Amino acid sequence: MYSAFLRGFLASRTRALITVLLWVVLAGALAQVAPDLKSVEDSASANLPPATADSMRARELTRSAFPDQTATPAIIVVRGPDGDRTATEQAVRRITATLSGPDRPKNVLGVISSARDAGSPAGTGAPEASGPPSDAGSSQGLVSPDGRTQMIIVPLKGDPSETSFRDAVDVLRSVATTQAGAAEAAVTGPAGIVTDTVSVFGRGDKILLLATVLLVLVILLAIYRSPLMALLPLLAVGLAMRVAETLGALMADAGWFDISSQTASIMTVLLFGVGTDYALVITARYREALLDESDRYRAMQTAMRAVGETVWASASTIVLAMFALLVAVSPALRGFGPYLALGVAVMAVVAFTFIPALVLLFGRAVFWPGGLRKAAERSQGGRVWHRVADLVTRVPVKVIGVVVAILAVMGVGLVGYQESFNFVSGFRVDTQSARGQTLVAEAFGPGETAPTTVLIRNDTDLRTSDAPARVAGSLSELGGVARVDARPRFSGDGRTLSLRVVLDKDPYSSEALDAIGPLRSAAQAAAERAGIHEPRILVGGETAQTADIRSALDRDMIYIIALVLVIVAVILALLLGSVLAPVYLVGTLVVSFVATLGATTFFTLTVLGDDGIGNRVTAYIFVFLVALGVDYNIFIMSRFKQESRTSPPVEAIRVAIERTGGVVSSAGLILAATFAVLMTQPIRELFQFGFAMAFGILLDTFVIRPLLVPAIVRLLGDKALWPMRMRRDTASVPVASGVL
Repeated sequence: MYSAFLRGFLASRTRALITVLLWVVLAGALAQVAPDLKSVEDSASANLPPATADSMRARELTRSAFPDQTATPAIIVVRGPDGDRTATEQAVRRITATLSGPDRPKNVLGVISSARDAGSPAGTGAPEASGPPSDAGSSQGLVSPDGRTQMIIVPLKGDPSETSFRDAVDVLRSVATTQAGAAEAAVTGPAGIVTDTVSVFGRGDKILLLATVLLVLVILLAIYRSPLMALLPLLAVGLAMRVAETLGALMADAGWFDISSQTASIMTVLLFGVGTDYALVITARYREALLDESDRYRAMQTAMRAVGETVWASASTIVLAMFALLVAVSPALRGFGPYLALGVAVMAVVAFTFIPALVLLFGRAVFWPGGLRKAAERSQGGRVWHRVADLVTRVPVKVIGVVVAILAVMGVGLVGYQESFNFVSGFRVDTQSARGQTLVAEAFGPGETAPTTVLIRNDTDLRTSDAPARVAGSLSELGGVARVDARPRFSGDGRTLSLRVVLDKDPYSSEALDAIGPLRSAAQAAAERAGIHEPRILVGGETAQTADIRSALDRDMIYIIALVLVIVAVILALLLGSVLAPVYLVGTLVVSFVATLGATTFFTLTVLGDDGIGNRVTAYIFVFLVALGVDYNIFIMSRFKQESRTSPPVEAIRVAIERTGGVVSSAGLILAATFAVLMTQPIRELFQFGFAMAFGILLDTFVIRPLLVPAIVRLLGDKALWPMRMRRDTASVPVASGVL
């Protein structure tokens, strides 16, 4: 069946042409019916904890009990020049008057400032996430202790994911800047942060695509030494990307899964890297087949039969690893996999059909100007890989010792490992939201940038008890609490009490996240002492949500690591027909990940000064590095298995190194380069992820695959693929000291 399938579209020029045309028609048809990918992107849900988390239940309770708190707040921070209090007050009055007047932006629901207490055209009070004091009619908390800095709270209606909402924030910023005069004004808060996030991501999209295309083209030209051969993989990737994007947009529009702007950025580099890898493997085996077969069509069929199993195993590993993310409860991880799995699956089908058909259509022109013979001869491997093969087969123990020592040194970098949950601090460009957070922290204390809400729900009217005072007093005495608003808020039926708590720590720091549990426990105990029967305590706000995100990610990492390693081991076992090989191959992937994470931690935290590894970056590194790194193990071990059918193990591994060395190293170089392009993005998470993937792939390509894996295979000899029986090398001497 497999051979018949190959003959179906590779048997003649006409069939190859039909294959290419079918793909072009499919891409064009999908483009006509699919919505624009940007229109279906949803980055907001990716930054939330699971829907079942306490903080999310707190958000829902707030929305139902306090419907006037459902707006998204923008916080305007104003500071006069050199701390001039008069200039600050005048700027606040002008900004407040403009935003409260008839020409105010339509999304503005109210203005709360020291100049206009609770001024709210629409009767809107405190917003939920980071709003004004609970006693909205007071200026408490809006003026810094020294009076030099003030905050203006502006609740905005609308969906933050919509363009109209972000446009309203831009208008708000224009008003604040214009009316501030000589004072400094910055718009931050949830409304400012989401607007800056979309803007920062949007800045790098075109640069990312252009840089990736140019970089891959330059490397392919250096590898192939043929302009046309270098262009063919890019055409295939472009086709696969278009098909994947349109299919993904259709599925996202139907509600099958979410696509964030971060996922879309990673898809670009992933497809360029994986697509060119597959193109390199296919064309390399095609050039090798041309040495023994003059007919191009039969040579391509021979090449595809030889690499087909390898390509499908590689693609299956990546796709299943992406789907493994569905075991996660974190929206950021759970929504990450399906779209990328779709892209890799499409790329594999394109590589298996479109690429060989396109190569055959162009005939001998693809090898211009060097010619077919020179291209075929290069498939035999260069002198460098002959020397590497000699080294590994001659002193495998020493090779293993040196490689393990190098990996151990890299892993030491994990000593300084810590995670960061402050997304705004990860912007590598100046933003108003980040500047505003700095101004608030300096003037009011770090906790004021994102206050926490403690909610108490009961079946009785809480307004008639002393529970609010007791709970507020108990929370005020907790370590890490800067203040609790003096006047609580009650729901319309009096059964829900809301207390606004300001921590004295950075609300996204580990110390602040650790304080959520004690807050909940203290409120529970105080409410029970006040005589409230079975009070329901929920803690909401940015810090509580971030704490739930951290808990979910900790849980998800355990499940994802276990499942991905099992998937990789099973695919390796099926591909190689071995029980032992998956064990040591998976082991090399794990040590590669540890070394990569250690090196990334040292470089980004110690050298560059980042305040931590992005909280989702470690999971991304693990999934991608293992799924992509195993490709190179698959390529070399598949060739080893093929050669071992006719040669003793030592010769089989030698040929595997020599024949796969050039193509796999070239593929690894391209894949690393495409991920390195992510380092041009102005976001910490993408920079760290790009660096880690580039470093890890190069480590796999030039250290793990050509040195560590073959050395292990050389030591194991005819047991390397146990229990599969191999030809025993009777001519070789058993290795004991690492020297033959």
